[in-house]
Amino acid sequence: MTLEDLQDDVEARYAELDEELPVGLDRETRNELAMLSAAMDPEDADELVRRAVHMLFQSAVERGTLDFHLRSGYDCTYDEYLSGMTFDEMTGASQFPQQQDNDDRRYQF
Repeated sequence: MTLEDLQDDVEARYAELDEELPVGLDRETRNELAMLSAAMDPEDADELVRRAVHMLFQSAVERGTLDFHLRSGYDCTYDEYLSGMTFDEMTGASQFPQQQDNDDRRYQF
């Protein structure tokens, strides 16, 4: 898959998401959400879920796990997605490919 495939998939997933997202909670998640809600006293639990998504995203970007998954599935990184170009396109490597044969004689006299 390519950078264009990633862009198409992100746009499709974005369109699928509504303003409201019903999420089922297991017992552990419900308990943790209740603890955070009691401690942080947000206006509603939705605010904590929004913060959690932001924190998970930031953590995945900082630790490189997002790039790992993007590279595995789409052969690109988050930076390439943001710029709209692959690294090879940014550096011009796709326009000016280098010869791959090793000429060991080049430095021999």
